[in-house]
Amino acid sequence: MHEARLSPRERLVLTAIIDIYIATGEPVASQAVARVFVDREGLSSATLRNVMATLGEAGLLEQPHTSAGRMPTAAAFRYYVEQITQAGRLAAGAVAGGPGVRVTESPLSEARRDQIEESYSGVASTSEFLERTSHVLALISSGLGVALASSSAGQVLEHIHFSRLSTGRVLAVLVTQSGTVQDRVLALDHQMAAVELETAGSYLNENFRGWPVERIRAEVTRRMEMEREAYHQLLKSVEELCRKGALAGDGVEPTIFVEGIANLINVEQDRERLRQMLLALEAKQLLVELLNAYVDGRQQDVRVVVGLDEASPAMQDLVLIAAPARLGDANLGTVAVIAPTRIQYQEMIQAVSYIARLSGRILDVPSA
Repeated sequence: MHEARLSPRERLVLTAIIDIYIATGEPVASQAVARVFVDREGLSSATLRNVMATLGEAGLLEQPHTSAGRMPTAAAFRYYVEQITQAGRLAAGAVAGGPGVRVTESPLSEARRDQIEESYSGVASTSEFLERTSHVLALISSGLGVALASSSAGQVLEHIHFSRLSTGRVLAVLVTQSGTVQDRVLALDHQMAAVELETAGSYLNENFRGWPVERIRAEVTRRMEMEREAYHQLLKSVEELCRKGALAGDGVEPTIFVEGIANLINVEQDRERLRQMLLALEAKQLLVELLNAYVDGRQQDVRVVVGLDEASPAMQDLVLIAAPARLGDANLGTVAVIAPTRIQYQEMIQAVSYIARLSGRILDVPSA
């Protein structure tokens, strides 16, 4: 039986079992489920035991010990997330080819919104926002808070220079205010004269010094649509240089902030599995690959992935809830929670979505 073919009664019982397990963290006995349905006809203890046995055969429940109650499997939690979205409490769409579910935001309580916003007091830069985000998400989820900067996030333009190499090839040298120097060869669609390159570089340096790199290209495109014809050719040249990668951050070591490993230690019982999980989480490159694999920076959806054993067997009982953070039209990075599967799904989905959208209000962007 596939979870999508569950009967209404089986859906009802499975949802109740998952709710009880999330609340208690203990295997759920049929008596506990019976108390939920005490006034409902046709759901006696015997009937519930039969339904639970059927759910077990379907791979949705497991029994740690013969005399113990049942626990939801990763497949059950995936089904649970899908049911949350289908019930209209959150809008969602299934993700083809993977176990994740994309969901959009449902209203977050005013108290939780106030708590989150107060936590960002004093934050003034991209790096500070992402670092604070890992702390906030660890605090409210009792799991791992993760914030991954995009390849160009946090880079602030100090100076850029273009040099013509040969027909259609230009060398761009980018210097950031942190002292990083990046150079790349751009393959252009048409020839640019030396004077055009010099003018384009001067325009970027005079207008965008001190701007986050990830915002410049979007602003150049916006100005192209608004400026007078006198500036059209200049802006067209600048836009092509940016589009071809003059301000791209490829080759820059990704910045990732992680906080809350102690939260996972508190809930993990198996010492060897705990050791393996910590080794996996401490390998930050694995987290970078995990977020890049599951989160598309061009989208605005929250992504939920239950069971991370494809990334590491030690992470099989963890769930990822992640979303891209945007600053205007630019991708700032990815914010995420990694937590045990018995997390409070609705609230954490909403919180991740809210924080992902918060950067636009918190961070000030220099005006032209």
